[in-house]
Amino acid sequence: MKFRVTPLNIISSIAFAFLMVSLFQPRGGNQPFDMSGFYKLILGCLILVTFITDLIFRFTLKSLKRIWIIESIFILITVILMVILQKVA
Repeated sequence: MKFRVTPLNIISSIAFAFLMVSLFQPRGGNQPFDMSGFYKLILGCLILVTFITDLIFRFTLKSLKRIWIIESIFILITVILMVILQKVA
C-alpha cells in the first residue's frame, strides 16, 4: 500500500502539530499562542473529522488527481463558510 499525500493529510498534519505544541508548551513566559482547553478539544475534533473525511474521499475516489481536486474544493468551501460564520456572529 503506497502512501498518497492529499490536502486533508496536510491540514491534519498541521493541525496535529499545532495541537501538540499547544499541549506541551510551558506555562507562563513568552508564549507564541495560548489556547484554552475548549479550543484544544475543538482542534482535536477537527483533526478527527479531517482524518475520517480523507478516508471517505480515498475510498470513494480512486484517482489521486480527483482526490486533490475534490479535497481542495472541500477545504475552500469550509474556509469560506468559516469566514461567513465569523462575519455573522
